Amino acid sequence: MCRSTDPIPAPVPQGARQAGEAHARWAFAEPTVWTDRMLTALEIGVKGGKWFSLIDKVPRVSNLRAAFARVKSNGGSAGVDHQTVEMFEANLDVNLERLSDHRKRQPYHARLVCLLQTQPPHDVQAD
Repeated sequence: MCRSTDPIPAPVPQGARQAGEAHARWAFAEPTVWTDRMLTALEIGVKGGKWFSLIDKVPRVSNLRAAFARVKSNGGSAGVDHQTVEMFEANLDVNLERLSDHRKRQPYHARLVCLLQTQPPHDVQAD
């Protein structure tokens, strides 16, 4: 009896995708933050429909470095602390470590930036 030595390939589900395809569809997603697995979960959903926050990824120095590179490439301007991109870059490693440590020690709380109250327009009736 003659037997083939070639292994039988495993069946592949219809619609299966190659690893790495998710980043091609989500090119704007920062690869240091968004893994292929996370992007795939965005597309197909997550079990129970509950998605967790990404704020835990912020303190990573690699993510902060990628964020700085993006700000610099966009020609970012000084922030509320009046520190320019050039000033921040002069001590980049120290500044990123300091920022990372601060984020790890202090939880992030979104702050109200501006509260603008508007009045509805007055009804003006024509005579």
